[in-house]
Amino acid sequence: MTRKKIAISVVLIAVALLAFFLVIRPAASPSHQAEHANALPSFNKSAKVWVCPMHPEISQDHPGTCPICGMKLVESGATEMHEHGVHIDSATLQRLGVRLAHVKQGVVGQELKTYGNIVVAENATFSVQSKYEGWIKKLYVHAAGENVKAGQVLYEIYSPELVARQRSYISSIERRKQLLQTIPTTPSTESDYVMELAMDADQDRVKLHQEEGVSVESIKKIEERRQSSDIVQIVAERSGVVSQINVKEGSFISPANSILVLADISKVWVEVALYPDQVAQVKAGDTVTIKDTTGQEIHARLGLINPVATNNKIVARAELDNMHAHLHPGTFADVTIQAHPHEALLLPRAAVIYTGHGKMVMLSRGDGHFLPVPIETGVENGDWIEIVDGLQKDSEVAINGQFLLDSAASMSATIERMRSN
Repeated sequence: MTRKKIAISVVLIAVALLAFFLVIRPAASPSHQAEHANALPSFNKSAKVWVCPMHPEISQDHPGTCPICGMKLVESGATEMHEHGVHIDSATLQRLGVRLAHVKQGVVGQELKTYGNIVVAENATFSVQSKYEGWIKKLYVHAAGENVKAGQVLYEIYSPELVARQRSYISSIERRKQLLQTIPTTPSTESDYVMELAMDADQDRVKLHQEEGVSVESIKKIEERRQSSDIVQIVAERSGVVSQINVKEGSFISPANSILVLADISKVWVEVALYPDQVAQVKAGDTVTIKDTTGQEIHARLGLINPVATNNKIVARAELDNMHAHLHPGTFADVTIQAHPHEALLLPRAAVIYTGHGKMVMLSRGDGHFLPVPIETGVENGDWIEIVDGLQKDSEVAINGQFLLDSAASMSATIERMRSN
């Protein structure tokens, strides 16, 4: 334990010496001391300092408002400017690689981490059923997962009812042909009759194709041969992915039977699992970020939140566009919910220094002058953190190298106290 304490002490002394030689020593040259004295006002040793976050050059030894912008002055949390502030020349700033960032206004929310299951939307499934009783003679779809296009042949069926329907269609064709032969030769009446019969023929053809599901090729054969066909091809009314096959070749079917189930996966649902302690923080409309198995991030909003729990979990739903089929139903996804979104002042988390007395930042007062300022923080969201108190919008703070700046300020204060004694 003694060796460990000695090693830690050596490291701390090395860091302090590094900060001293990089920061304090260059800043303590006569020219820099003169510049520092000109840039900063002098205060009593026992006085505190209040500064304007928007205009760092405004500072005084009592509370008040900024004469430029009218904002409330912020207490620096230090006793005297020379003791706890630090001035760094531009060359040293470059060597330290100190970068600055502005406090900005933005929307932030409490991040809730959970997971979701990508599923087919329940309102996007379609059951393929026959309009007639009959026997499946041939299936053109063989396995779940196959893509089906609207108009594609799904199966062939033998159905006495469908044969009778074909014969009725052929009879209507023959009747039209006979009517055309009996039309008077007057040009005007001939035109009216021809148009009316042609429209009737089109309506019967559309009905046979769309309502009965008979393929265009089968209808053409019926019209050309003027005879019914025992085996008729049935086509898909819409596109989708086969999710179920409920029959086999040779199976007897009726209108009550589901032959196939097709799923439209151009839109999918993400069923988000919420634990009991998360439910109270979430509401419909909250923004969610979904990361799929490829690492791609998709932004959406929560829709329905199921009030009924399953296995001690509440399921919320988000609907996603899946036109390019990059989301695969049945897979899991990481989900982040932005709960209680609100406008706030935001600062990069890297700028915050965590000390035993709270959180603080190194406020830039311009021309290489930095001042440690205590802050109060709120929600942390990714690389950003909410500023509740201590800074104003557009205040500029150090986002790297601030630990050396803080060490330099502390050493400067120590040196000043030793000189005063």
